[in-house]
Amino acid sequence: MISGIHHVTAIASDPQRNLDFYAGVLGLRLVKVTINYDDPGTYHFYYGDGLGRPGTIVTFFPWPGASRGRIGTGQVVSTNLSIPDGSAGWWRERLEKAGTTVAASGSGKPGDVALTLHDPDGMALILTEEGDEERPGWDGGGVPADFAIRGVDSVTLEVADGAKSRATLTEVLGFTHETGDRFGAGDHRPGTGVYVCETRGATANRGLMGAGAVHHVAFRVADSDTEIECREKLLAAGYHVSPQMDRQYFRSIYFREPGGVLYEIATDEPGFTTDETEEALGSGLCLPQWLEPQREIIEQHLPRVTRPQPRVAAAAQAS
Repeated sequence: MISGIHHVTAIASDPQRNLDFYAGVLGLRLVKVTINYDDPGTYHFYYGDGLGRPGTIVTFFPWPGASRGRIGTGQVVSTNLSIPDGSAGWWRERLEKAGTTVAASGSGKPGDVALTLHDPDGMALILTEEGDEERPGWDGGGVPADFAIRGVDSVTLEVADGAKSRATLTEVLGFTHETGDRFGAGDHRPGTGVYVCETRGATANRGLMGAGAVHHVAFRVADSDTEIECREKLLAAGYHVSPQMDRQYFRSIYFREPGGVLYEIATDEPGFTTDETEEALGSGLCLPQWLEPQREIIEQHLPRVTRPQPRVAAAAQAS
């Protein structure tokens, strides 16, 4: 039913700094600029590959001046991004030149290197070399395709009671145990993993939402009918699940797993080209139809930002 991770959504503070890091330093494509539907005065940035395919997406609600979150139990505590074999050295040099502190782990051989870093708001990221990665890299953001980030590899949860969180993954959502703390969905390729880490007792500080904290992780299903089936299964198992919501580019349901982590189930369809062409993705402010009458007011209240200029867009304009 669930084939892997659809996206990860986190909180940021300064929107321009967020753009500069994810679209600039990391070279991800800004595939959509919209607003938080529950807070129209706040941007919602989507980053991903050239089309924003499910599994490649990291999104942010940038609240200017937001205080730092506290990382702890009940949260996704790290987001692991997939990079090609042999690219860790290139990435370490690029990140350090950009002023980002990087720590490496693994044997140092291709396919066994991970780089740990934090984004400007303190969100934990891990760039992991993946040998069986088949997703294409996007080279329009200043990072050559041979080194480009392929997408989300996995996420790591921190919870106070690992048994209950593991049971939700395996007994309700259809994940299987792979090894150690890792669980996988679908074909178990990159983009399907969840690590469940348990912290008990005095060290189990509850996480607090804020800049640098992950708001939720979304798992992917093929279509709306499959999502409704998933919702019915969750309700039958006793979970409190939101109604299905139209997020323009996918449909979603939300619930909290027993450890407190907010889960979303999101559909693969219809995708990000519903209101922009592939060449124009991320170039304008996209609003749902029900907010279009308020466009002028919304634009007046949103902070001014300078968007990156991907080569694919520049080439299209030149032609």
